[in-house]
Amino acid sequence: MRYRPLGRTGVQVSPLCLGAMMFGPWGNEDEADSIRIIHRALDAGINFIDTADVYSAGVSEEIVGKALHGRRDDVFLATKFFMPMDREDPNQRGGSRRWIIREVENSLRRLGTDHIDLYQVHRPSPDTDVAETLGALSDLVHQGKVRYLGSSSYSGSQIVEAQWISRERHLERFVTEQPPYSILVRGIEEDVLPAVRRHGMGTLTYSPLAGGWLSGRYRKDAVSGPASAARPQARFDMDSPANQRKLDAVEQLALLAEKSGLTLIEMAVAFVINHPGVTSAIIGPRTMEQLEAFLPAADVALPADVLDRIDDIVAPGVTVNPADNSYGDFELRADRRRR
Repeated sequence: MRYRPLGRTGVQVSPLCLGAMMFGPWGNEDEADSIRIIHRALDAGINFIDTADVYSAGVSEEIVGKALHGRRDDVFLATKFFMPMDREDPNQRGGSRRWIIREVENSLRRLGTDHIDLYQVHRPSPDTDVAETLGALSDLVHQGKVRYLGSSSYSGSQIVEAQWISRERHLERFVTEQPPYSILVRGIEEDVLPAVRRHGMGTLTYSPLAGGWLSGRYRKDAVSGPASAARPQARFDMDSPANQRKLDAVEQLALLAEKSGLTLIEMAVAFVINHPGVTSAIIGPRTMEQLEAFLPAADVALPADVLDRIDDIVAPGVTVNPADNSYGDFELRADRRRR
């Protein structure tokens, strides 16, 4: 495993980051098996793990914490906050100081650690000043509970705004961004990745298989629904014209992978980590078999002719189904576009 610099932090991480969303009731309910998967990833050279408080309502963090017992110092550990942890209480979510100070203690307890290496805002908040969020997070860094700060699913303009606020108010800055990125979801190439590179940030991208679309599971002759209840059913509506376009692209990509002597999974993940703006691709295995299918991608270098053909199938900067982007949900609502 060849390690890469995480932005300008001085930290070196693996090009594959183990995503823990599938450990727990959302995916693999066998705790012992999930721990074995984590240990196999570490033994393979992965030194980067990403989870979140909301994954299986905290169970994912608990499993990761148990798996890292005795190995904590070998791992760059990332988790996230923001998503609702109580559907009834409007204050158990978001980017407010009140919630951040409370929830970091819950994550530390579940993870069984005294510090989090990378603490990330899971989504931008339309109704919370980013200075409020950065101020609270800066305090956590100064207290030693958090080492670095990151954002997730921020647009290019939101990334720049957060960097400006940090400099203007002398606050700790986001050193990473976590956007969606795959052959089928390339929107970040136009704006987000250039912004991240300009500001010397690291990038850990999620869904390199586009929510399973590039796993080989979804083909014209073998259409099925999402493998996990955590994934929205609407993203797999095969009557949708946008999803029909995805199926067409997947058929062509599968043939290209076969011709190149690769599995579709290997080609898809290798494509992501080939981009110079990407530090690590988050892989989210539910089973040991899935993990083993991901691991070879770390050593795959796609030749120019394969990359050119991928560009022919899905043009640079294009997301085949715009619903797969994690940006604009708030800004594009009808009440935000009409007087």
